[in-house]
Amino acid sequence: MSSNHTKCSGFVCLLLLFVFLLFRNADCGQIVRTLPGYTGTLPFKLETGYVSVGQSEIFYLFVESQGNPEVDPVLFYIVGGPGCAALNGFFFQTGPLQFNGTDYTGGLPSLHLYPYTWTKTASIIFVDAPVGSGYSYSTNASDYNITDLESANQSHVFIRKWFNEHPQFIPNRFFVATDSYSGILAPIITQKILDDNKAGVEPKISLVGIISGSPHTDGNLEENYRVPQAHLLGLLSSTLYESAKTNCNDTYYDVDASTVSGDCLEDLEEIDNCLEQINTEMVLAPKCATIAPSSDYRNMRRSLKEKSRQFPLPSSRSTDYYCKDFGYLLADIWANDKGVQSTLHVREGTIQEWRSGDHDLVVAHTSTEYWLAELNITLDEDWRPWYVGGQVAGYTMKYTNYGYRLTYATVKGSGHSPTEWKGRESYEMFERWIHFYPL
Repeated sequence: MSSNHTKCSGFVCLLLLFVFLLFRNADCGQIVRTLPGYTGTLPFKLETGYVSVGQSEIFYLFVESQGNPEVDPVLFYIVGGPGCAALNGFFFQTGPLQFNGTDYTGGLPSLHLYPYTWTKTASIIFVDAPVGSGYSYSTNASDYNITDLESANQSHVFIRKWFNEHPQFIPNRFFVATDSYSGILAPIITQKILDDNKAGVEPKISLVGIISGSPHTDGNLEENYRVPQAHLLGLLSSTLYESAKTNCNDTYYDVDASTVSGDCLEDLEEIDNCLEQINTEMVLAPKCATIAPSSDYRNMRRSLKEKSRQFPLPSSRSTDYYCKDFGYLLADIWANDKGVQSTLHVREGTIQEWRSGDHDLVVAHTSTEYWLAELNITLDEDWRPWYVGGQVAGYTMKYTNYGYRLTYATVKGSGHSPTEWKGRESYEMFERWIHFYPL
């Protein structure tokens, strides 16, 4: 009996290994022609698939440009968190579809075309990076504990392998596109690409640049700049701000209570009281608490990592639909549907639950302007307005250095992130910049 049991166990191991090898050697991607929630055939080319990076399997959605894919640029697109899923960028930022939240009464959410998708003029690879976000997974548990440097390296390997599997796009101009927290990864990824190109590693990637919305670069700097930004927005009185500026010596974040004055601590407490009920992603929008089981939806999203998902059917009151976070609930419902996962060719049994990382890191534009000044590069074009439809859409500056160009632009009236709040303006900005037109 013992001998037979040993033989049987060995067969099972070989069978499992064979199945796993089939997974890893499957075709690079599969075409998706329809999606649950969307009526009819998709009017754009959508491919989904996995790219193997070590023991990790990185999932992606690739939307081919609806313009001229043979020459239009290709974007590697990762969003913040850390650990936000590719579907966040696909549905809420630059992708071709959005959820219909206004008529939702339960069940699988419906989808409609998004008029300001960036795929009208570029091909975009939306990636579940790092491993553990979205549908990406690993056979090695330690892979889920990943640093920023390891995440950037994982993305770099993904890019090279993806181009090897899609050689027709190698000649196209290539951009690393990031949002929020993933902004810290962009320069690491691009430096690795440049180093490989210089070393003659094939394929040579036609890297042109980086585009990043509300980019995270320095957490302490960004947190500290929230206070002066709040004052500029009229959320703090000049009296309180000037008092805190003096008493706290311009330091408002990560303050050591044993080394600062009592007056500083009192000022900081008052600042917290003033900002506690403000939606820090968009100060003009309501801070919603009507559709989540906890008082703060962001806390609910964190709790998803620790316990099973139990969504109540959202109320049909119009105030619920006005809450922007409602769309994220629809994404959770849609992405965890087994029919959806089958249509997207998600490998069955590889994830327990689709998850997307916290989306609450706010980056004040003043902090970005500070580190831009610290680069000490030449200002080519000073602060000026740029326009959409004859109206001021924001303000921009342009820098140059050794033949390279850096364009900085704000989007007027936008929150975090701009593509989620001001779709038309963000698209116009991107379309001009990507094709070398002035803003």
